[in-house]
Amino acid sequence: AAAQRTDEFRVGITLGGIGLVGVDFEFRSGNRSLDVNVATFDFRDVSVSVVGKQYFGGAEARPFLGIGLWGVTSFQAEGTGFALLARAPVGLDWRVEGGDHFLGMSIAVNRALLKHDPEDDTRPVGRLVPLPGFYYKVQP
Repeated sequence: AAAQRTDEFRVGITLGGIGLVGVDFEFRSGNRSLDVNVATFDFRDVSVSVVGKQYFGGAEARPFLGIGLWGVTSFQAEGTGFALLARAPVGLDWRVEGGDHFLGMSIAVNRALLKHDPEDDTRPVGRLVPLPGFYYKVQP
């Protein structure tokens, strides 16, 4: 098994989660990290998520829990909309044999905190929405 480094920087691509496709930057120190994801669903919106993560164990496959915020802005003909959501991902990060490549998946529970929609002034619905996500990261 490859030894875990104390401090790491990883960059990768994401599918699902806060967008159909995205770019991810993760700054790890020991078993904790700060994960920043920038993604889009249809290239008329931009999503940014900032999540603190706690990893468990020292094996090649490591479970994690996280908590953070997700902001999404949509640019439509009717106007610009915005939403801020709380998110809590639960997932598994797998170090691919040989070292600096990682695959992962998570299910994040999301809850709207506030929204601005030019055509809808109702308050955000408080239900919990689970969204799956997958990633490939490399440690340069």
